Amino acid sequence: MQHLVVMGVAGSGKTTVALLLAERLGWTFAEADDFHPEANVALMAAGTPLTDEDRAPWLASIAQWISQRDAEGVSTVVTCSALRRAYRDVLRGAAGDVRFVHLAGDPEVIAMRMAARTDHFMPTSLLPSQLATLEPLEADEAGVVVPIGPPPAQVVDEALHALGLDADGA
Repeated sequence: MQHLVVMGVAGSGKTTVALLLAERLGWTFAEADDFHPEANVALMAAGTPLTDEDRAPWLASIAQWISQRDAEGVSTVVTCSALRRAYRDVLRGAAGDVRFVHLAGDPEVIAMRMAARTDHFMPTSLLPSQLATLEPLEADEAGVVVPIGPPPAQVVDEALHALGLDADGA
């Protein structure tokens, strides 16, 4: 089975793009924020960046979810900031073919997007720490980097093309 992790800093459009990818491909979707323990959400809502120790059980639960879906014969699209290569290594350890779609863009545009959100726990004040933590997808990692400037449907088209996937998920 195939699994796409839509990654990037907060405000890069992970949920929007991942939902469109899942819909176009007919794959199962999951929002990584739903895997966070309440303590992590409280830290972020208070403007406190998560540590690697905070993220470890969260990443493990996402990888476990991917492996469970793989065992069921289900391909997936999941959002996850996956800011460091070590975090992506945890996700890559899940069963199946795990690839990344790194949404990259201008930090000022991302900050404006974050400021416009009214229903999310992540404050704009954490964007600098996310940008400082981000280790971009490397050439030897399975996946693609897609710019977030165009409309979401175009971002999805570009990601699908770069990944060699058509709308049937093949």
